[in-house]
Amino acid sequence: MSDSSGGPGGPSANGEEQKNSPPPFPFGKSPRKPPGRFGWKFTVIYLLIFLAAMSAFNYYMAGKSSAPIDFSEFKNKIASGEIKRVELSDSVFVGHTTEKRPAESPRPFGLPFSLDPRTSVRNDEKIYRTIPINDESIIALMDENKVAYYAVSRQGGAILNLILSWVLPVVFFIIVWRYLMKRSGLGGNVLSVGQNKAVIVAEGDIVTRFRDVAGVDEAKEELVEVVDFLKSPAKYTEIGGKIPKGVLLVGPPGTGKTLLARAVAGEAGVSFFRMSGADFVEMFVGVGAARVRDLFKQARDKAPCIIFIDELDAIGKSRNSIAGGNDEREQTLNQLLVEMDGFDGTSGLIILAATNRPEVLDPALLRPGRFDRQVLVDRPDLKGREEILKIHSKGVKLSPSTDIVVVARITSGFSGADLANIVNEAALLAVRSGRKLVEQRDFDEAIEKTVAGLQKKTRVLKPQERKLTAYHEAGHALVAAFTANADPVQKISIIPRGFALGYTMQLPVEDRYTVTQSDLLGKIDILLGGRIAEEMITGEFSTGAASDLTKATDIARKMITDYGMSQRFRNVALTSRGIPGSERQEPSFQREYSEATQQYIDEEIARIVEERFVRVRELLTGKRELLDRVSAVLQEKETLDEKEFNALVRGTGGS
Repeated sequence: MSDSSGGPGGPSANGEEQKNSPPPFPFGKSPRKPPGRFGWKFTVIYLLIFLAAMSAFNYYMAGKSSAPIDFSEFKNKIASGEIKRVELSDSVFVGHTTEKRPAESPRPFGLPFSLDPRTSVRNDEKIYRTIPINDESIIALMDENKVAYYAVSRQGGAILNLILSWVLPVVFFIIVWRYLMKRSGLGGNVLSVGQNKAVIVAEGDIVTRFRDVAGVDEAKEELVEVVDFLKSPAKYTEIGGKIPKGVLLVGPPGTGKTLLARAVAGEAGVSFFRMSGADFVEMFVGVGAARVRDLFKQARDKAPCIIFIDELDAIGKSRNSIAGGNDEREQTLNQLLVEMDGFDGTSGLIILAATNRPEVLDPALLRPGRFDRQVLVDRPDLKGREEILKIHSKGVKLSPSTDIVVVARITSGFSGADLANIVNEAALLAVRSGRKLVEQRDFDEAIEKTVAGLQKKTRVLKPQERKLTAYHEAGHALVAAFTANADPVQKISIIPRGFALGYTMQLPVEDRYTVTQSDLLGKIDILLGGRIAEEMITGEFSTGAASDLTKATDIARKMITDYGMSQRFRNVALTSRGIPGSERQEPSFQREYSEATQQYIDEEIARIVEERFVRVRELLTGKRELLDRVSAVLQEKETLDEKEFNALVRGTGGS
């Protein structure tokens, strides 16, 4: 099954997104933004632009002379009779060459000009402007030359100056502020930063049911009580029982934790608040705590309901790892702890949370009274994988020859999201090949693509590299064939995929939950087989085994430090732990043993790898003829499946 919180398959019903995705609003359809909600902003802006444009246009029509003339020249034009009438104002004198004053149109908002320039200027006149000087003789001069003069009120200019100097900057600042708030995720209103970001799904809108969840029967049984309590709480309250306040879903990515939470809400038929742990924390200190308060307030108003917090570790990390100070995440966690303690267990408010890192959570979250119950959502077993594949393949046209059981058998260790991805990839491969039905080979190719990577069709190997790769993969396969309890070889190929020039695919035939010391040594043998086969034909090593050496060294190190399989420190764990106060957990930070023990670990790793190296060299030396044969056929065919490889091993006397 799948988990919407992560994994290759993405959110799904066992890996598929629900067809009827929940509307993010408690009353059904999502609220559409009302038209014109911010229209007043644009109206003000457009009005100011219009007024400025009309002002410039009016002055352009009126300004036949672009620059003011000297005051003395203005007086000379009055004396010569060229100027017939004059408009007087505090800031400018305007002289016109025509006597008749045009009719004035209304001046809205007290503007100092008319919005219709044709009522202020005639086509056959010229105007002159000058800056006024305190000269009383100009009035007598105009009277002497019978020049009409009149004053023009400039009171409207104060209003215009107020708009341009104060109103417009304030409006512009508000618009920019709201835009930045929306871009930063805090909403258009600074007062709304404390509102939670939960996606609220109304009662009855969740279509996911327990039948859509497969592969985690034990987890479903644990959650049935929660559903039953939400449906009929009286049955529990009469006897004095209380349902757990919180249920924590723990498991690897892609196993279906989010899907289970949706199924619980769908079965119970109650409202569902879905929120990620990262949604609580923002750039401002205190925002997370405010959102927690708002979330629980809304949830209490809609009880009975379910609150689901995905990726709880984003806010629930242990406070020991916080290096002091006024930390935002610590305040958010404290508020969450208070809220979980503050509601009554009989109110019908259930908290579900999911994480794949339970070891980093604060102990106060996991105590009884908060997250009372932890439910493990692990990778499915063989039966679970078969059920998951059947769910995902319901809408896929399968060929009669396709066997889902075979696909389930060779996908051991896959999560529900991985299986959903494989079904989808198989369907895409069938379409790409022009087939109407999905065949077994499409599933095989999809699994191979998931495990080994995308095939590199354009990468052409040189003959020497091709031969070296063939011997390398043949070495892996032969050591696996003659190692007890090793997973059978499913496929060998020298076609480049991903970062590898070739690959040997081993898939287990059954689920295994414990590994013995001999099994671990066998894995080291198989990893070293490719490098030894290269040395046998070239006399030297190549870089092609770098990944194999890394994996072999890691296995040997864990045998000594984690599994207590060393000779000196048998049954003693020598694990390294991160320094308290650091969120990173790397072995290089702090080790709980001496330098001499570290030296012993390094020497013991080298000893184990060297012993296995000698053992594998002896094995391949005795099978040299078989190694050459498998390598030759592999160079010829490029790919060998399980049947072809086993036939080669049996045909040359292998056992």
